[in-house]
Amino acid sequence: MLFIFIYIYVFVCAYILYKKFVNVSEFDDEMQKPSSSIASGIGVGHVISISFCTSYSYRGHAMTTKHMLEEAFPGITVTLANHPRPLLKRLMGIVIPILQGGVIVIIMGGEQIFQKLGYMKPPPWYYSLRANRHGTIITTWFLGNYIKSCLKNSGAFEVFCDGELVFSKLMEQRFPGEFELRELVSRKLYNLRNSEGFSGGLW
Repeated sequence: MLFIFIYIYVFVCAYILYKKFVNVSEFDDEMQKPSSSIASGIGVGHVISISFCTSYSYRGHAMTTKHMLEEAFPGITVTLANHPRPLLKRLMGIVIPILQGGVIVIIMGGEQIFQKLGYMKPPPWYYSLRANRHGTIITTWFLGNYIKSCLKNSGAFEVFCDGELVFSKLMEQRFPGEFELRELVSRKLYNLRNSEGFSGGLW
């Protein structure tokens, strides 16, 4: 019985690592597909990048913003991407599920595990966990899932125009308004056109 739990634990850990490092696809085809370019328009040659937190309900807001910008600035390319979390949060997101599985395996087969490790008698804390093993397993599961959900949240909705930050939810602590974002992007495009025209005049 112990080997079955160990096998399940190893399988779960391998699956978690695969999802984290191999299967990196975060978006469906509609979100990955860039906006269609047209021959002429105020946005031709410019790229708007929206980097946001995909763990919240930001996906719908990002799609709405993408369509709004494409309509407001014909020919512009709008791309969506998952805002990267800090390295510590990403590592903790891997460690927590492994710890969850480890606690469950120890509770279910702890005496045999400690004997294999050379302990004649498990430590006192093991008996405390084993006394209420169902409560411990449920608490470990729900608490671990809550921590994982908190670690996934970056709260980001960052808008870049040709690589330069136009609006940051992390700094403003709010989403951009539709008219506000149009104005910010329009001003940025206007400044870029003026700078390009001024540089061209010099030559």
